[in-house]
Amino acid sequence: MIRFCLVCITVVGFLILSIPLLIVEWGIGKFAPMKKDISSLRIIQAVFRFILWLTGARITVIGEENVPKDTPVLYIGNHRSFFDILLTYTRCPIRTGYVAKKEMEKVPLLSNWMKYLHCLFLDRKDIKQGLKTILAAVDKIKDGISICIFPEGTRSRGEDELDMLSFHEGSFKIATKGKCPIIPIALSNTAGIWESHFPTIKPAHVIVEYGKPIYPDELDKEDKKHLGIYTQNVIREMLTKNKELI
Repeated sequence: MIRFCLVCITVVGFLILSIPLLIVEWGIGKFAPMKKDISSLRIIQAVFRFILWLTGARITVIGEENVPKDTPVLYIGNHRSFFDILLTYTRCPIRTGYVAKKEMEKVPLLSNWMKYLHCLFLDRKDIKQGLKTILAAVDKIKDGISICIFPEGTRSRGEDELDMLSFHEGSFKIATKGKCPIIPIALSNTAGIWESHFPTIKPAHVIVEYGKPIYPDELDKEDKKHLGIYTQNVIREMLTKNKELI
């Protein structure tokens, strides 16, 4: 429970103590929006790296060379842990916004930082609002900001990591309309940090693998029509391969 307490103290402590920092970042954004975006990104990445260090997680990263450093992408990953966000966000090379559930927008201070980082809030119960969020994500891509989404819609709680929930095809419109590559991310054993033995946090070996970019326009007609299934199969292959490494 010590690790769990330390993580909680770090999160709550940062949110409270960062209030002056939020104000400073807001001021910077008035005169230099790009500088504010980058500084906010690096601040949160540093905090996330510290939290991951507190968990004792041993992180193996594979295929990071597949991530473009000079163009926005749509990151697509499987989702089994709250720590999936920390594990992936710490490695984003350029400005990146995550698509989060609408309820997160109600959390004070946390939602402020999320908005600074170009995160979008998705109302999963309102189709019309959901479409607006997808279109907003397309605009982010066109502005040079990568987007990360976990298209299962929520954390998968199956016993086997290969038992993923269906990928929502609507998520992939971000790539097709934004004309950007898809970077599949296979996250292995991330639930081993916390969810598998809730509420205790324990050191775990996790693997983050980035697959080769998927360019929708280069796929055949059937695969392009079912991008969710195609991308999920790519991720499933990586998860299967990495099972023996855990």
